[in-house]
Amino acid sequence: MAGEVSFDVVSDFDEQELRNALDQVRREVVQRYDLKGAHVELAQEKTRLVLVTDSEMHAKSVRDLVESKAVRRNLSLKIFAWGEVQPAGGNRVRQEIELRRGLSDELARKIVKLIRDEFPKVQPRVQGDAVRVAGKSKDELQRVIGRLRELDEDVPLQFENYR
Repeated sequence: MAGEVSFDVVSDFDEQELRNALDQVRREVVQRYDLKGAHVELAQEKTRLVLVTDSEMHAKSVRDLVESKAVRRNLSLKIFAWGEVQPAGGNRVRQEIELRRGLSDELARKIVKLIRDEFPKVQPRVQGDAVRVAGKSKDELQRVIGRLRELDEDVPLQFENYR
């Protein structure tokens, strides 16, 4: 084998799949008996979702719907950072759901340190909000991927550009 092989460790999700899941949630809210007549607004912004509904019980029901539809569309539940349910005007409650995307600097440093300590034959480098891992052996890179899958982090990790 002549050159180096590498892959990128990223944390991302498919926005179109999220949009489709939210559309399914909106359709099901209209049909569900426990949510009949309830006011439910679910708005998607760039980095968050905003849920406005009548009560905490309805907010919990919509949360269950969002999570089940996301799982069916192969989205990790780790992308959602559910905020507190807060009172909004007009007998309504509001909940903000942050969407986690990208590796934080702290997590990227932690991943680089872990790889350097446990796998001396590969070179990890932070590149923006991703970590590129390069080495001469594909087997060693596979072991790195296996080890990173075992991490229990708040963000979902994907491995891209394996070449």
